[in-house]
Amino acid sequence: MTSKPGLILQHGPAGPPDILGEWLEERGIPFEAHPAWESPPPPVEGRPFLASLGSPATAGDGAPPWVRDELETMRRAVETGVPVLGLCFGGQTLALALGGALEPAPEPEIGWLPVESEDDSVPPGPWAQYHYEVIRLPPGARELARTPAGPAAFRAGPHTGTQFHPEVTPERMSIWIRMAAELPPGVTPELIDEQGARHGAGAREQAWRLFDGWWDSR
Repeated sequence: MTSKPGLILQHGPAGPPDILGEWLEERGIPFEAHPAWESPPPPVEGRPFLASLGSPATAGDGAPPWVRDELETMRRAVETGVPVLGLCFGGQTLALALGGALEPAPEPEIGWLPVESEDDSVPPGPWAQYHYEVIRLPPGARELARTPAGPAAFRAGPHTGTQFHPEVTPERMSIWIRMAAELPPGVTPELIDEQGARHGAGAREQAWRLFDGWWDSR
């Protein structure tokens, strides 16, 4: 057993681990959260896991400079057998580290939306979603779920990535939607608040199932 804590890469003050942190504490799994937008991540070798959260930044063309450091950390984790959990932006960086790609979504997916699941470890939601890009699966990855926009979750060996936000609470989504400079037609803060009130409790229970499925698949 390693004495090092798991490493969570956070990408801004408004994007803490939330439900993922609660799950880790409940399961007795030590972790530390690192502000990846401020400094390069610490060494990942020998840790029980690496997790990467959401971000307002893109991981693709036009990404800020710190994304290079995150991608290198992802690649080191994969090379050294450290299980990775990537959530939305983190799922995108995991896909890129494994040889996949990103492309613009046909339409943004913002709100508490369902997925079409192909695996018991990924319940159908509704899940918190907030993305303008979608993952192109890396070679050898297995799609676990999808939405009309594209892959919503995948697994590659001990690594799991999602294009949605299982870590997010309704309160967090309500904060994010009010930080947006603009929103697609039909998406309003009031709509996100209402959806969160209806789906938040169920999404929390489903997040526990997803995190357990990732941990058990390592």
